[in-house]
Order: sequence, then structure tokens, then C-alpha cells
Amino acid sequence: MSKSPNLYSDSSVDEVAARLRKYVLNCQKAALSRHEKFQIAVSGGSLPATLSKALLAPDDGTLDDKPQFSKWEIFFADERAVPLDHEDSNYGLLKKDLLDKIPPTSGSPQVFPVNVKMLDNTQELADQYQETLMSSFAGKDSVRLPLFDLILLGCGPDGHTCSLFPGHDLLRETDAWVAPIEDSPKPPQRRITLTLPVVTHAFKIAFVATGGGKKDILKKILDTDEGRSLPCGLVNEQAGEKVSWFTDAAATEGISHPRRGSL
Repeated sequence: MSKSPNLYSDSSVDEVAARLRKYVLNCQKAALSRHEKFQIAVSGGSLPATLSKALLAPDDGTLDDKPQFSKWEIFFADERAVPLDHEDSNYGLLKKDLLDKIPPTSGSPQVFPVNVKMLDNTQELADQYQETLMSSFAGKDSVRLPLFDLILLGCGPDGHTCSLFPGHDLLRETDAWVAPIEDSPKPPQRRITLTLPVVTHAFKIAFVATGGGKKDILKKILDTDEGRSLPCGLVNEQAGEKVSWFTDAAATEGISHPRRGSL
């Protein structure tokens, strides 16, 4: 990909959420025109709370202006090897911040958590989740990579995304769709994650990063050659203009990467 990612910067988190809503609904509309469902993957951290603010805002009434949750299939870009009600569970976080707050009239998404029977074996946990993806995206023999309509990601202070960490061997994984990690530099150590080829193959990829605590790593990722080798930078490099960053002014202070005005 030669074209660079899109950078959107708004003055407040509320404005970021409003723009993110419009973007997600545009992705939903395109997905439903392709195959009558909206297949997304989400990460954890502060993302579910921002998603909730974006998606549960009052709508304008027309079908295109609201999430059609009954047609959504929600997967996890990464997950921790913990029970679903554990405070470290990305599923648990999404359930608390978004899923439990969806009004009944908006329909219910189909959600695909990890198989908790496999928590003691991270490789089995990853293999089982890959099988879940295969059943939704056709068999691996007929599809080289799953094609998500949208993957929603965060950005860690070290430039990691999903559970893909700087300098880790997993960044070179090309065969698996879902891989285990047992030496995460950030607790908990045992996790599973979508691999880089799966992330960059998606139709659209969105990073959500807000707050002044993100400005140093965003400047590195978006403005320096060194930042291109960080996991977030690798997504930018390999997916190019399919990538959009949704940020606020505090997170982009001092960054020279050009901003986009509108979606």
C-alpha cells in the first residue's frame, strides 16, 4: 500500500465518538450491501467505552443512521486467557460498556467469545478461535484469510495493537489466523490475538486513540521511520489508506501527519 492512513483529529472525545459513529455506520452500510451482515473485530482497553458513546448516541431515525445490531457479528481482535467475567476479559469489557446497554429495540448482535473450556491451553484456545472464524468466513482451505468488514483497534503506549507487541516473533506469523502469546510484556501474559496478515486484510481498519498520554507514541508512529516497525506502524504500512485514525487534539499535539477534514 503506498497511500498513507487517514488521520482525523477532533477537539473532544465526544466529537471523536460522533465521527466514529458516522464511520462505523458507513462501514455497516457497505457491508450489508455486500453480504447482508456486518462482521467486525474489536479490541479492549478504552475502545469499548468510546464505541458505546458512539453507537448508543441518539439517532436520526432512518435505517442508515442507526446500528442494525441484529445483523452484526462481533469477534475479538485479541483476548486474554481468563474467564469471561474476569476484569481482564475483553469480552467482559465489551459486555459491560456496550452490549448490556444496547436497547432491546435495536436488536442483538451475534457475539463470538473464546471457548472458556480451553483457558488452560493457550494454543488450544487460539486454535479453537481460529475454527470459530473458519466457520463464519468459510473454510480455511477455500479462503486464505478472513475478510472482516471492519477491525476496531487501540494503540498502546509502546505502539502495540491487538496482542501484537514491538519486536515480538508473532509479528512474523503468516500462516495462522489466530495465534497464542504466552509471554506478553503486559499482564496478563497468556492471550490470543489475530495475526498481522488478518488485521491488514480487512476492508477497513480503525484505530481509536485519545488523550495527551497518546501523543508521544502517535508522533512516533505517524511521523518517524522508526515508528513504521512498531505493530501500529506495520498496520499503517501494510494497509495504507484502508486505515483511519480517530483521535482528539490532545493526542495529536505536535504531529505533522496531515489531517483529513471529513470522512
